[in-house]
Amino acid sequence: MKLQEIKAFAKAKGVKAGNMKKAELVKSIQKAEGNVECFGTGKAKECGQMNCLWREDCLAITK
Repeated sequence: MKLQEIKAFAKAKGVKAGNMKKAELVKSIQKAEGNVECFGTGKAKECGQMNCLWREDCLAITK
Protein backbone atom coordinates (compact mmCIF):
# COMPACT_ATOMS: atom_id res chain seq x y z
CA MET A 1 0.00 0.00 0.00
CA LYS A 2 1.33 3.42 -0.88
CA LEU A 3 2.01 6.03 1.78
CA GLN A 4 -0.79 8.34 0.62
CA GLU A 5 -3.28 5.47 0.94
CA ILE A 6 -1.99 4.68 4.41
CA LYS A 7 -2.29 8.34 5.42
CA ALA A 8 -5.93 8.38 4.27
CA PHE A 9 -6.58 5.16 6.20
CA ALA A 10 -4.89 6.64 9.27
CA LYS A 11 -7.02 9.76 9.08
CA ALA A 12 -10.16 7.63 8.97
CA LYS A 13 -8.94 5.86 12.12
CA GLY A 14 -8.21 9.15 13.90
CA VAL A 15 -4.43 8.81 13.66
CA LYS A 16 -2.50 11.99 12.82
CA ALA A 17 0.11 11.03 10.24
CA GLY A 18 2.24 14.17 10.37
CA ASN A 19 5.69 13.34 9.01
CA MET A 20 5.71 9.72 10.12
CA LYS A 21 7.44 7.18 7.93
CA LYS A 22 5.43 4.24 6.63
CA ALA A 23 6.41 1.76 9.36
CA GLU A 24 5.73 4.26 12.16
CA LEU A 25 2.36 5.14 10.67
CA VAL A 26 1.27 1.53 10.24
CA LYS A 27 2.28 0.77 13.84
CA SER A 28 0.28 3.79 15.02
CA ILE A 29 -2.76 2.50 13.14
CA GLN A 30 -2.27 -0.97 14.61
CA LYS A 31 -2.12 0.55 18.09
CA ALA A 32 -5.24 2.67 17.48
CA GLU A 33 -7.07 -0.48 16.42
CA GLY A 34 -6.02 -2.29 19.58
CA ASN A 35 -3.69 -4.65 17.72
CA VAL A 36 -0.08 -5.59 18.35
CA GLU A 37 2.32 -3.04 16.81
CA CYS A 38 4.22 -5.64 14.81
CA PHE A 39 4.61 -4.15 11.32
CA GLY A 40 8.14 -4.58 9.99
CA THR A 41 9.41 -6.52 12.99
CA GLY A 42 10.30 -9.59 10.92
CA LYS A 43 7.59 -11.73 12.45
CA ALA A 44 5.19 -11.74 9.48
CA LYS A 45 5.79 -15.37 8.62
CA GLU A 46 4.98 -16.62 12.11
CA CYS A 47 2.43 -14.06 13.32
CA GLY A 48 -0.57 -16.07 12.13
CA GLN A 49 -2.51 -12.95 11.08
CA MET A 50 -3.37 -14.08 7.55
CA ASN A 51 -6.08 -11.42 7.10
CA CYS A 52 -3.95 -8.52 8.27
CA LEU A 53 -4.26 -5.49 6.00
CA TRP A 54 -0.51 -4.92 6.25
CA ARG A 55 0.65 -8.53 5.74
CA GLU A 56 1.75 -8.19 2.10
CA ASP A 57 3.83 -5.08 2.81
CA CYS A 58 5.20 -6.60 5.98
CA LEU A 59 6.31 -9.74 4.16
CA ALA A 60 7.96 -7.61 1.48
CA ILE A 61 9.97 -5.74 4.11
CA THR A 62 11.29 -8.91 5.73
CA LYS A 63 12.57 -10.49 2.49
